[in-house]
Amino acid sequence: MLPILLKTLPFFALIGLGYWAARVRFFTPEATAWLTKFVFYFALSAMLFRFASNLSLAQVWDARFVAAYLLGCTVVYALAFGVARWRKVSVEEAAVEAQCAVIGNTGFLGVPMLVVLMGPQAAGPVLMVLAIDLIVFSTIITLIITGMRQGGMSFGMIKVLAIGLLKNPMIVSMALGLCWSTTGVAVPEPVNDFMALLGGAATPGALFAIGASLAGKSAERLAVAGWLSFCKLVLHPAAVAFAAIVIFHVDAEAAGVMIAAAALPVAGNVYILAQHFGVAPQRVSASILISTAVSIVTVTIVMALVMG
Repeated sequence: MLPILLKTLPFFALIGLGYWAARVRFFTPEATAWLTKFVFYFALSAMLFRFASNLSLAQVWDARFVAAYLLGCTVVYALAFGVARWRKVSVEEAAVEAQCAVIGNTGFLGVPMLVVLMGPQAAGPVLMVLAIDLIVFSTIITLIITGMRQGGMSFGMIKVLAIGLLKNPMIVSMALGLCWSTTGVAVPEPVNDFMALLGGAATPGALFAIGASLAGKSAERLAVAGWLSFCKLVLHPAAVAFAAIVIFHVDAEAAGVMIAAAALPVAGNVYILAQHFGVAPQRVSASILISTAVSIVTVTIVMALVMG
């Protein structure tokens, strides 16, 4: 496991550097916001487009892979939701807690780290996991919370969801890249080089931004946050592994990438959603902080298992 730890440590060291810079106010909250925006709209989008444009649809889409990941996520989502309701919290809060249990930091941490550590063949499975997280589960939480507040679904709600997906640069960049790849035309070398140069900023920029954003997070409701971190870091990869290996017999390499992606800490976009809806943002904040800190150990263990 030590060789894997030595490989993952630089990624978490970059997160730590960002955290330190923000804690000592060398990097202000405004700077963090602008760096995050640069990574989200430019660097990460360029990286995703480049990956997708150099892959065929068959390298990304696999029905068994999708079914296995969805089943693993659904089991843990239902468990977290059920435990929350057993604690007598509202349906809206339960939906947010369930989101923490299954949505990992695939965009900012998973894509850069897993492709580097597991090789370029990991790009397709990682993109599939990211797409499912963004399209399926972001839609579910929005439907639950908005539906509870409006007393049901409406055409306007569906329209807002569709527009939101179309405005998400990660979804758009992956879709455009796959559309390009289906033409069979190679990406012009200058364009590919431009995307590689811009996308190269995604890894350090995203990791630094994760750390800097964590500096503003608080650790309240530790018992709940600890439970949600356990769901995300242990139960989620375990459920996905069982679904992929035992039930759906997913290809070994793709299953390894899926399990590693499921082991990632709680994603920052869950906090953005919680803040937007005004539902338990401090609980989500604590879950992100704790799961990211503990993931230094748990992600290393999972990576050692799937790569061993």
